[in-house]
Amino acid sequence: MVIKNKWLLPEGIEEVLPPHAAELEVLCRRITDQFSAWGYELVMPPLIEYLDSLLTGTGEDLDIQTFKVTDQLNGKLMGIRADTTPQVARVEAHNLKRSGPSRLCYIGTVLHTTPGEPGGTRSLLQTGAELYGHPGLESDAEILSLMLKTLQLAGLRDIHVDIGHLGIMQGLIEPLKLAPEQKNRVFHCLQRKAIDELSKILVEWSIDSDHARALLKLIDMEGDVTILDEIRTILKPCGDQVCKYVDDLQKIAELTGRQVRNAPLYFDVTELGSYHYHTGMTFVAYVPGESQGIAFGGRYDGIGQAFGRSRPATGFSTDAKKLFQLTPHSYKRKKGIYAPNSEVPGLYDFIERLRRQGEIVICDLPGQSGSPGDLECDREITLKRGKWQVREI
Repeated sequence: MVIKNKWLLPEGIEEVLPPHAAELEVLCRRITDQFSAWGYELVMPPLIEYLDSLLTGTGEDLDIQTFKVTDQLNGKLMGIRADTTPQVARVEAHNLKRSGPSRLCYIGTVLHTTPGEPGGTRSLLQTGAELYGHPGLESDAEILSLMLKTLQLAGLRDIHVDIGHLGIMQGLIEPLKLAPEQKNRVFHCLQRKAIDELSKILVEWSIDSDHARALLKLIDMEGDVTILDEIRTILKPCGDQVCKYVDDLQKIAELTGRQVRNAPLYFDVTELGSYHYHTGMTFVAYVPGESQGIAFGGRYDGIGQAFGRSRPATGFSTDAKKLFQLTPHSYKRKKGIYAPNSEVPGLYDFIERLRRQGEIVICDLPGQSGSPGDLECDREITLKRGKWQVREI
């Protein structure tokens, strides 16, 4: 069978070509430099790991998104990462073993078995930052602030951040004493904001309580910090603990506002995050014209427990390629210097000195077509009185 169009890539898998590849690299460098300025150290986990390590502490949805392959050396099942956070948790818990706060960041390709939206990508350039070892609201606010600063650094405007809290949802759902499949159905209703469907199934299950009524009232409620008082009123019959989580969200907003002026924070306490490993505050960032979130984060305490150390943790991630696509760029390639093909002594020493000074030097190849201008060169190396020099073309 003859395979046609051998150059075609799989659906949802893209490549980045010049000059955009250089523009994207500049953006990635700026992001990682910002992480470094905040004290976050770069780690580089492998693209592929044994599956039992890669999916430790995560939910079923991440398992579904992970490509599986067999290690031909020992027959064990391996996975190509769909999310870097579990890997960083392994590194922090098993390899670094620090006692105090640990700030780590990363950037690298992740692969998904299916796109997040029709026609979307399955190959993301995931970048993010994670803070381990501190359980306080201050670390949540730091991560939230760094996420906002990263999106602003990329050139995004009109950002909208929805903040929720898993503790509130757990405090409302657990007293309903649902079976696992019922919990999953409620979870999917919350994700889709399907209030009519949720109301219907609660009636079918003969569930009518303060917790169920609060859940129905909150599912479609969203607003800025002023809405938190109304949320407290709704939650008051459900106990002091869920109300305390609302106080925590208000404090996080206050701390974030000190670091990011006019932080665009909105509260949707039914926002559940993703991958089922979050345990506290969660957040999703949106921009106009995009139906899906562009950055995700929150608290996920205990994710390192399976690796021998249960540490408080909070972090966020985004897709650098998506940020690049959503913002304008004005990258211009630096003009080069054209070098002749010559056996005269000293030429290549001269070329090497120019390259060490940061110049682009492109050497002539015998039989090549095109002029120095076609190669983006505005200068050339010439021999004058036995000495190599650079002159403008």
